[in-house]
Amino acid sequence: METRFKPDQLDTPPIQIANNILRTCVHCGFCLATCPTYVLLGDELDSPRGRIYQIRDMLEVGAPKDGNIVKHLDRCLSCLSCMSTCPSGVDYMHLVDHARTVIEEKHTRPLPERLLRWILAIVLPNPALFRASLVGARLAKPFAGYLPGRLKGLVAMAPDKTPKASAIDVPATHAATTANGETKRRVALMPGCAQKVLDPSINEATVRLLTRLGCDVVVAPALKCCGALVHHMGKEEQAREQARANISAWMDEIEAHGLDAIVINASGCGTQIKDYGHMFMGDDTWAGPALQVSALCCDISELVLDIGITAPQPFAKPVVAYHSPCSMQHGQKLKTQPIELLQAAGFEVREPKEAHLCCGSAGTYNIMQPDLADQLGKRKVANLSAINASVIATGNIGCQVQLAAHGNLPVVHTVLLVDWAMGGPKPSQL
Repeated sequence: METRFKPDQLDTPPIQIANNILRTCVHCGFCLATCPTYVLLGDELDSPRGRIYQIRDMLEVGAPKDGNIVKHLDRCLSCLSCMSTCPSGVDYMHLVDHARTVIEEKHTRPLPERLLRWILAIVLPNPALFRASLVGARLAKPFAGYLPGRLKGLVAMAPDKTPKASAIDVPATHAATTANGETKRRVALMPGCAQKVLDPSINEATVRLLTRLGCDVVVAPALKCCGALVHHMGKEEQAREQARANISAWMDEIEAHGLDAIVINASGCGTQIKDYGHMFMGDDTWAGPALQVSALCCDISELVLDIGITAPQPFAKPVVAYHSPCSMQHGQKLKTQPIELLQAAGFEVREPKEAHLCCGSAGTYNIMQPDLADQLGKRKVANLSAINASVIATGNIGCQVQLAAHGNLPVVHTVLLVDWAMGGPKPSQL
């Protein structure tokens, strides 16, 4: 793709990176058929190729010309399905991330939208505030029909009951529990923010499984949100602040006792943390530690497969429909590992058609774009229900909530099923 940046623009690293990405695109259009919003809307402006043209035009003049590009970029889920399809290797992820930062800095949104985004950026990354907000949302449910569209969707998503906070998420080291007392690895667990409020059993199962497999599991103090939620809203400095806190916490553990891995059980967080190296590229203070943390980061399925599991419990196991989160299959390129792990634990696993399409969760997307998210959620659940499984497994809390809201099959995190197969309790959803 041809670009027309001025020499002084090309002196700035963000534009240098964007220019290189833009010039990689040969506008072939392969990405259109795998883009959820193009599949739904059929509008070129709501396709990766169309958005790339709009981003180029915006960056060349330095700001959005009007609200039209904002509308079309806001509709992008950042599912990255286009990156799995693109034959030219266009780095759409970092291009759209930079475009969102420019929009956040240079475009003034309507006041109600600014307030909602401000609230989400404060509440969702803070477990205490998020827990309190769910209580308020439950109280507001009887009045949901009188609320505006986005607030109505936000209230509707609130669970009928919020689980109690888990002691597992308190900073501590959970020692390996192998029969011979052997410790194979020392790993740090990212407890997350929304996940530990909505479903603390995920972290509990993760710790049980890993300690049973011979890992000392560390929950480091002073951890914050991974930064993904605010990063995808264009709030780059807030995302960096959260990332720096996490890097500092894990570097303290690395320097004090060493770490073999930083394990993530929410794939959206994993994609973000694996990208810390890029986030701090060129930063003399943080680039090195960020790269070290990114290199240690792995999904729970990667780690458990690497350790290996044997002799799962010989009880009759349900057939599993596996939903691969976009951040897992497109962001981290982990397409087979969770399936292989479930199979190693003794489950029959089936995949739906259109497995590459997003379920519509996408961080705050189902709050900010409720109509499109609802269409995608229904479409995904219909495909999952069509393969005659008894339970849906996935690896991201956002997908778990979205799928549960649109269907009747129980939805559980992959690690709960594997933990159950290896001697842990039966998931409460079953």
